[in-house]
Amino acid sequence: MEDMTQRAKGLAFVFDKDRLVLLVDGPLLRLPLVGELSLPRQGRWFGTHQRLDCFVSELPKGFPLPLSAQLLGLRQLFGQIDDSLYVLAGRAVQILTWDLGHRFCSACATPLVDKQREVAKICPACSVISYPRLSPAVIMTVERGHEILLGRSPRFPRGMYSTLAGFVEPGETLEQAVRREVKEEVGVLLEEVRYFGSQPWPFPHSLMVGFNAEYAGGEIVPDPTEIEDARWFSRDALPKLPSRISIARKLIDNFLARTRPD
Repeated sequence: MEDMTQRAKGLAFVFDKDRLVLLVDGPLLRLPLVGELSLPRQGRWFGTHQRLDCFVSELPKGFPLPLSAQLLGLRQLFGQIDDSLYVLAGRAVQILTWDLGHRFCSACATPLVDKQREVAKICPACSVISYPRLSPAVIMTVERGHEILLGRSPRFPRGMYSTLAGFVEPGETLEQAVRREVKEEVGVLLEEVRYFGSQPWPFPHSLMVGFNAEYAGGEIVPDPTEIEDARWFSRDALPKLPSRISIARKLIDNFLARTRPD
């Protein structure tokens, strides 16, 4: 009976800005059920998880939470809940960002209404449909034998270096974007560019597409508007690296696995 009740209520992904509301349940953290927090609105439906409907909403300003509630940002949340729910939380915050930022029709300024059982909004006046925004970006290793080129953004924590990355521009292929970004950010040319994998990146609405690229030539000349420092690192003398939740770290770990001495 309890399982049927939970399925009827669904899961509530409730955000206070970029932090997700979770409830302490013994030694574990869990998502609240719809209605469990007594919010004034159910929120926007955005899919299902194990036959449970999932809803996302914004925590009203000043709304009281139970003592068992905790607020965690997505980076802090990694490893705290099941991986499938972590992925859903990333989707949920992107849907919420889009929902809050798309309240009026871009063609005629009429207030939009939700489409039933679809993550979209429609204009009742001119029928324009609005879907969640997604910004594709490329991220890449640049490799020279057993060395990898890593850069440092001024926004990074002290001492941390990572792979290069940038947004895809209109009219480009992903591979063209890789070559352009590397040339613009560090002045280096590339030979082969190979697809690695992809990762949704909800900060706030990106899709990161990863590549491995071979160095072709050129001296490192960092673009001072984006890159504080860039250099070649050997696999045995790496700097502080990004978190394991990121595709940047997966790219670096893959490089290390492929260049491991026999």
